[in-house]
This record gives sequence, C-alpha cells and structure tokens, in this order.
Amino acid sequence: MIPTALQPYEAEVVENTVEAEGIFTLRLRFTDADLQRRYSFQPGQFNMLYLFGVGEVPISIVSDPLDEHLFDHTIRTVGRVTEGLSRLRAGDRLGIRGPYGRGWPMQAARGKDVVVVSGGLGCAPVMSVINYVTRRRGEFRHLNVVQGVKAACDLIWPDKYAVWQNQPDTSIVISADSADAGWPHHTGSVLNLFDSLTFDPANTVLMTCGPEGLMRAACQKMQTLGVAAENLWLSMERNMHCAVGQCGHCQFGGAFVCRDGPVFSYAEIGHLLGNKGV
Repeated sequence: MIPTALQPYEAEVVENTVEAEGIFTLRLRFTDADLQRRYSFQPGQFNMLYLFGVGEVPISIVSDPLDEHLFDHTIRTVGRVTEGLSRLRAGDRLGIRGPYGRGWPMQAARGKDVVVVSGGLGCAPVMSVINYVTRRRGEFRHLNVVQGVKAACDLIWPDKYAVWQNQPDTSIVISADSADAGWPHHTGSVLNLFDSLTFDPANTVLMTCGPEGLMRAACQKMQTLGVAAENLWLSMERNMHCAVGQCGHCQFGGAFVCRDGPVFSYAEIGHLLGNKGV
C-alpha cells in the first residue's frame, strides 16, 4: 500500500503487450526499489494511472499479489488518456497512486467452489481472481471460468484459457453471441450454459464483472440454482475521478464505487441494479 492516497508515484513500463485491437496490457514497476518492495494489493483493487500532462484513469490490477515486483493493467483505448497510455513503450514513465477500493472475497472463497463470470473486457477485473486461484490451487475447490463475448474477435487471452483448461478441477466455458463456422466454442448467450457448471450451491462463491445486465442476470440465475445472495459478488464500474470517495462522481445509491467497492455483494446492491440513473 502506498502511504499517500492522492500522491502519484513514478513507475516505468516494463512491457506493453497488444492483446487485441484497441486492448493492451501495461506491465509496470515502481522506479523506487523500496516503494516497489512495500507495495501490496488485493485481487479486485485498482490503481489510478497518471499520464503526465494528460490526466489519469482508474484501471484494475490483473496480476497476482505474488508478482510483487511487477504488476499488470489491461486497458481498452477509449479516450485521450488511454490512447496516450497505449503509446507507452518499455522504459517510459507514468504516475501511479493506489491501490484503492475493496477487492474480491478471496479469504471467504477458500475451501469453496468458485464461479468466475465475465463479459467482454470484464474479464480483466476477474483475471486477478483466476491467477490467484490457479497459483493456490489446493486452497479452493472446483474453478469455473465463464466468459461471454459479443463476437469471436472480441475474445482476448485465448492462450491463457487453454492453459487454465488443463488445471485440475477447472472448467472453461466460452461463448460468443455471434461467430463464424470456425469458432471452437459455444455460440449464444453464456447464461444458457450455467446448468452445465460444476459447483455445490451451498459452498460456492460467484465473482462477476462485465455489463451490468449480464452481472444481474448471472446473479439471478445463480440464485435460482441455490447460491445465496451474500455469496454473489460483482465488480462495478462508474466514472471514478478521485478514488477516495470525495468528488462524488462514482456515487452508487448510498455508496461510492471507488471507496466502498468496486466489489460489492449482490445482497448489498442487487436492488439497485437495473434502476435507471442509479
């Protein structure tokens, strides 16, 4: 944890990897070796990435806490700051402050089946969950990784899914709303595949990120399958500016996504999902 909440610290780019069109991963490390040693985070937290002279954006940390000397952020190019970040190369510098927010309930998930559901680039915030579980495989029961995309070309990290498929007690389910004849996975709504997942409803934790409609539907489906609302967890996205709950841009009901989230249980916020303007 960095000691000063609003002060960015200098980091350098170790590598910039293009994942798909308009999507890239920055691998970073702090230039101060002592700060790099002291920095820690939990899966599901985020950093504010500051591009000098341009601005800053909140980005989820996709790496595992065991990767203490390097940390990754997967980013979609959608505006001026992310466009500038996409042009960074090894050795370039940027500012980082964080980590912020409440992460995934990894301690509560120990000894239980884990269902990870994501849609589109929503796979980035849950990437840290998958990395965490696969590197501590004996601490968790069956791992279900469910990824839905609009089109086959939207799938990123196909090589990682292939590696995860070979992990013990792991199921990978990938589906595209539309795909051509060469698509090797399912076609149609990923929600139609939930009945094929492997989990004990009484001992299961769901972690999901993606479009709010998908997350809401996934939580409702899991409830019909017997999973309690307090064991359903969602990572929310809002327009986060300050990251410390002061500016009000990310207010969600009575909470602030940057400070009280971005991870919430369905029991906490299920009644807010689908309400226009919340």
